[in-house]
Amino acid sequence: MSLTLRTISREQHLAYIQSLPSASHCQVPAWADVKNEWRSECLGWFDKSDELVGVGLVLYRQLPKIKRYLAYLPEGPVINWHAPNLEDWLNPMLAHLKQQGAFSVKMGPPVVIRRWEAPTIKKGIQDPDVKRLRDIEADVIEPRAFEVSDRLRKLGWQQGEDGGAGFGDVQPRYVFQVPLANRSLDDVQKSFNQLWRRNIKKADKAGVEVVQGGYDDLPAWQELYEVTAERDRFRPRPLSYFQRQWKALNAEDPNRMRLYIAKHEGEPLAAATMLTVGSHVWYSYGASVNHKREVRPSNAMQWRMLRDAYALGASVYDLRGISDTLDESDHLFGLIQFKVGTGGEAVEYIGEWDFPLNKVLHKALEIYMSKR
Repeated sequence: MSLTLRTISREQHLAYIQSLPSASHCQVPAWADVKNEWRSECLGWFDKSDELVGVGLVLYRQLPKIKRYLAYLPEGPVINWHAPNLEDWLNPMLAHLKQQGAFSVKMGPPVVIRRWEAPTIKKGIQDPDVKRLRDIEADVIEPRAFEVSDRLRKLGWQQGEDGGAGFGDVQPRYVFQVPLANRSLDDVQKSFNQLWRRNIKKADKAGVEVVQGGYDDLPAWQELYEVTAERDRFRPRPLSYFQRQWKALNAEDPNRMRLYIAKHEGEPLAAATMLTVGSHVWYSYGASVNHKREVRPSNAMQWRMLRDAYALGASVYDLRGISDTLDESDHLFGLIQFKVGTGGEAVEYIGEWDFPLNKVLHKALEIYMSKR
């Protein structure tokens, strides 16, 4: 298969994404407006009939003082990852990015390698010898994903070090998903654990109301989010980031980003943002206050978001990043513990991969990042 690669318009890029069942929200053209501190470019792969057969959103981050860039394709590019001629897709991309001044390329192939179902994870948590997801046998192993990894290594790509939760600009390798395709909402709720079902009933009985917010509700979201950041010891993004995200994503598609707020007696107790691309729906950011936890606003909110995702025709409700830890003493354990209650599955992707186009600058970046 003869492929050529060139810069394409945002309109071409979006039309291609819209022709697919789904793609990562990090690969829609509007994501470039969200990440406006990076320079961006839309790439298109064309077959010999000059038909568009793949796209990629590239974000370029400039090195201080010199015109050389890290080129990053988060959860992309959107190509046929199982094609036998993977080098015919990736080599033209590397040549193009080098021409654009890139010294290193980072990408996140959207290729799943393993899946663990909720009962398997629960057994692992109860076993004192099990510390990580990898310590228990996966319910589903995707052999073709190993082929992709092998091919990438042979082509000179290096696997990124981050195999954990991967928050921030580095995308998570492990996520938690609730499959919705070919299931009724009753089936979905029946797969929740007893605690989740009880907490949803508790919230309902206490009068927790979950509403959809708009742009003007983002300051209220920010207040809850900053409380969460202080409690969970992470640096929060500013309100301007979420305002920019809302404007950029919803200008591209009015249903791309939603805000949900769980209230009790009129007081906002929890909030979350939700992103949709095709049949894939993501719970993106979540926040909650430190009081009134007994009325279970977060469970009520997730159940409402899940129902709305189902109504949108989603095939998967994605609760995003988890760590691979099953060790109860690890501070990230609570993430998987909360999400496993939905009866979904932990999903491992093949992770992020780097290609150093200039080994000296790539090494310098690695040293800089390790010190941050």
